[in-house]
Amino acid sequence: MEKKLQHNGVEMLYTVEGEGTPVVVMHGWGCTHETVKTITDICLKKHQVYSVDFPGFGASTEPSESDKVWGVEEYTQMIEKLAEAEGIDNPILIGHSFGGRVAIVYASRNKVAKVVLVDAAGVKPRRKLKYYFKVYTFKLAKQWYKMVYGKDGGQRRIEKLRSKRGSSDYANSTPTMKAVLSKVVNEDLCHLMPKIQAPTLLIWGKDDTATPLSDAKKMEKLIPDAGLVAFEGCGHYSFLDNRYGFAAVLDNFIN
Repeated sequence: MEKKLQHNGVEMLYTVEGEGTPVVVMHGWGCTHETVKTITDICLKKHQVYSVDFPGFGASTEPSESDKVWGVEEYTQMIEKLAEAEGIDNPILIGHSFGGRVAIVYASRNKVAKVVLVDAAGVKPRRKLKYYFKVYTFKLAKQWYKMVYGKDGGQRRIEKLRSKRGSSDYANSTPTMKAVLSKVVNEDLCHLMPKIQAPTLLIWGKDDTATPLSDAKKMEKLIPDAGLVAFEGCGHYSFLDNRYGFAAVLDNFIN
């Protein structure tokens, strides 16, 4: 069943399926609830599953441009409002990539039964000197473009340059979601991880380059009751790269 939640000027689509204890499934950046359907199907055996399209993705509307740029906090508030609207108590949270960020924040301040972080984001990467060189070169380029081409012309050229240099996620985003992405990727959630009191399973692909295995190992140390399962030959979408192995591990943990 598809349903919609209105909050904070945004309409968020989510699905509700199955019966039993509640599970909330949250997708990664650039994805929708359809992307994580294989995860939902595993959970449906014994659980009632809520799967969302985060604001700005799928059938959900984008955060309002008149508001401040959204970060992980605003996305977490949407899930808290969903829990309130549906009467969800003590859920199991499953978050892939960006959805893992929301799961970390939610679980750090709300009662949850279990947490599953799948190739999750939340650890701010260590930056090399090359990164800072690129950042400051880009800042100088921004100033130069505005001086030469004016405010509007300069901005158009800046966005074109940013799209070329940035990730595919950034290049494929609208201006509003580009601002959101720029904000959330720089949010370090390590300080919240020790506050997660629920049993936590980390499922990772050993070849993940978006959120490397070193992130998972750091999370395992910081979250009090955490365990890590890492699959050989799998990347950032470990739940698709090793469907049978992933299904066995997840099913065992949540059931």
